[in-house]
Amino acid sequence: MRDHAQGTIGTVTGFDLTVSDTPGIRDFYAAVVGGEARPLGLGDHDDYQMLAADDTPRTGVSPRRGANADRPAHWLSHVTVADLDTSLERVRALGGRVLTEPRGTGPGAYAVIADPAGAVLALRQRAVDG
Repeated sequence: MRDHAQGTIGTVTGFDLTVSDTPGIRDFYAAVVGGEARPLGLGDHDDYQMLAADDTPRTGVSPRRGANADRPAHWLSHVTVADLDTSLERVRALGGRVLTEPRGTGPGAYAVIADPAGAVLALRQRAVDG
């Protein structure tokens, strides 16, 4: 999502929802909060970007698959960091865990971590000039 890579360092810049019934929950949120869903074809399934009224991606809806298959339905917050690699080094050094190694490169790359208490968060690389 566009805003994920452009946020101010240390701020929540996006949310993703992981559920079993992505079409049903996608439609639920579109009806409850408004906006539209844009499918992101990923081969054998779709993730969805939930768009605000101005067509700006604001949240995502993903199926419980792969690394998320055994997790309960959940919202995942994304926080922008200045340097993803440095932040991941700090996570490990301070007793946290990297649950999902970095995906993507450059602005918008992300990784999922757990803090020492087990709470889960996604870290997003900030755009160089964003």
